[in-house]
Amino acid sequence: MKRPELTLGVEEEYQVVDPESRELQSVISHFTNRNEATIYHRTISSELHQSMVELGTGVCRTPDEVMQELKSQREYIRDLAAERGLRIVAGSTHPVSRWEEQEISPYDRYQSLTSEYQIVARRMLVWGMHVHVGISDKAFLMDVMNITRYYLPHVLALTASSPFWGGLDTGMKSYRAFVADDFPRSGMPDVFGSWQEYEALANTLINTNCLDDTSKIWWNVRPHHTYPTLEYRIMDICPRMEDGVAIAALLQALALWVWKLRSKNLTFRLFSKDLIDENKWRAAREGLDCKLINLGTREEMPARTAIRELLSMLSEEVTELQIGSQVETLHRILETGSSADKQRAIYRDTGDLSQVVDFLMEETLVGLD
Repeated sequence: MKRPELTLGVEEEYQVVDPESRELQSVISHFTNRNEATIYHRTISSELHQSMVELGTGVCRTPDEVMQELKSQREYIRDLAAERGLRIVAGSTHPVSRWEEQEISPYDRYQSLTSEYQIVARRMLVWGMHVHVGISDKAFLMDVMNITRYYLPHVLALTASSPFWGGLDTGMKSYRAFVADDFPRSGMPDVFGSWQEYEALANTLINTNCLDDTSKIWWNVRPHHTYPTLEYRIMDICPRMEDGVAIAALLQALALWVWKLRSKNLTFRLFSKDLIDENKWRAAREGLDCKLINLGTREEMPARTAIRELLSMLSEEVTELQIGSQVETLHRILETGSSADKQRAIYRDTGDLSQVVDFLMEETLVGLD
């Protein structure tokens, strides 16, 4: 049986910030109106708030290709912002700006969202990173979604970058995880017995006017509504580009691992949404310092230990995909801490959230020309 290609694509949402005030700036309509606002044939996308801008890579075969495209798109949007004396930030919340003061993008989709969801939409001032894994076989896609849900809290702990919100230390490593779950049809998906079962749910929601199409299903991992991909959405955005690429590599390796199980007529025990949500809560609250529950043995274990066990389990896939350097990056995060850990350390040392914004601005540019 031929191995699926398991292509990758990554979308990143960036903050647009004034480097003097460190506050968010509502300027996205200035970017999207530009004829040259395209890179790799992909257009700069608006988001709900005008202080957000999204770019996405094309289809990549390897994490190294993802790195090259992310580098190009970050350089592109960096330069576009610099023309206006602005900076971009990759972080999942802004440490000081308040959601009440942000302008909503003047496009029909977002005006409709705010009309329907009201304050729940307006306070959705969070940024994320989405990783697409190309899977054309729908039955296999559902297997990958069902099985890899188990490891999404591990991924969240690695990427946590949102400890501050509106000038406050939230006490969370990923406050974005809690804000994002305010939307309906968000959070962890249930187990689906087949693609047809998923379609039946989607059709019921559409036929009863809950949504127009499946683009408004915002689960932590979902079948994409347009592309033949499985889209992972649980992650905070990684300020350092290489960290985000390492996460994409990890998700590609997980998909390959599931394929190998399937090719041997094996599978992985599936667990309920409620149990996985307990681990998600712990990961969002304490990040890499939490204890995750081994749902098979019903025992707690340090998150770092659980993640190292995951990486060890994937050693064969890591070798086959040639992603050793990306795994080294993940081990570095385990040693030095997530972005949330570093942000909180700066605030603890300085008592100044402006210093945290400055740190994020610089981290966002690491690896760029």
